[in-house]
Amino acid sequence: MTTISSVFDDAIKQNMAVIWPFMEDPQVSEILINGPEEIFVEKKGKLERVPVRFPDDDVLLAAVNSIAQSVGRRINEENPRLDARLKNGSRIAAVIKPCSLKGTIVSIRKFTQAKISWNDYVKLALSPKGALFLAICMRLGKNIIVSGGTGSGKTTLLTLLCGHIPPGQRIICIEDSNELKINYEHVVFFETRQADAQGKGEVSMKDLLKSSLRLRPDRIIVGEVRASEAIELINAMNTGHKGCMGTVHANTPDDAIIRLEALAQSGEAQISEKALRSQVSSAVDIIIQVNRLSDGSRRVTEISQVRGFLPDGSYNVVPLFKIPRLVKKGDKLEGTLEPTQNKPSFYNEIIDNNLLFDKDLFVPSK
Repeated sequence: MTTISSVFDDAIKQNMAVIWPFMEDPQVSEILINGPEEIFVEKKGKLERVPVRFPDDDVLLAAVNSIAQSVGRRINEENPRLDARLKNGSRIAAVIKPCSLKGTIVSIRKFTQAKISWNDYVKLALSPKGALFLAICMRLGKNIIVSGGTGSGKTTLLTLLCGHIPPGQRIICIEDSNELKINYEHVVFFETRQADAQGKGEVSMKDLLKSSLRLRPDRIIVGEVRASEAIELINAMNTGHKGCMGTVHANTPDDAIIRLEALAQSGEAQISEKALRSQVSSAVDIIIQVNRLSDGSRRVTEISQVRGFLPDGSYNVVPLFKIPRLVKKGDKLEGTLEPTQNKPSFYNEIIDNNLLFDKDLFVPSK
């Protein structure tokens, strides 16, 4: 296993000495450096400022430069931004002067090998009924979008959902950087590549999606839909590839489907707005909303189904499971993901496949 210590050479470690204890602290998930004098870390989902500082911005910039060189990138006044994956899977993003007015800004999101089981996830972030329904959706090959903000746990949920894919299928997984650890017999991983210093050699998510469609996939999983590759994923969902999945940044299921449409519109495909919206609504079956709450916890707050359009032309996103309310008790927010009494339109499909193991699956608890 590649540890955080083995990723950096001695020169980088020396330049980053002031934050090195946080780099090696397993409880710290992210380190945020806002110039040499202002440093925050994330522990258990909450940010806290730490009483350390770099001697000056030159030392911090030297460390960032060394990291950039170690991964074959460069950061300077002409290219003042860095976004890279380290050898152990951690992500580093940086912005320097003149774009940053506070000096060198750095975010290091540490990759964790810690594994959470499906049962533990159900206890912490889901509910037994919600979990059963999602397992049914995976079994039936429903197309799923996981929606949420940065650090809300989208990748964790996507990984766990893959554990419910029936055997005997071929999965193609496409990411900007490999974070999904899917334990499955037949899975292929693709990773995008940024252009080199001469602006050549870029391989985008859209390129890999096009290639994957020619490689006989049963299911395609996109780590994060963030640009025009959305149209390729929608096409895959609409052309017989059941059980495709992806994540998007959005605050609600309604926002997620609108964002997916907007991303698809940014592509070069010549398609009318009406045809595109029709494709989007028929492609996506289920939207799972995950949120990082104010107490630092990450929870599934809503599971909805996309059912075409409402009379006013907006998407008809119907909540099937939802947390009715969150109540603060001590330092924690309490609330349970409950059925809304809305049955999915594929309810009979669940019955026909003998998957309704709980006859009260869509009935709220008393």
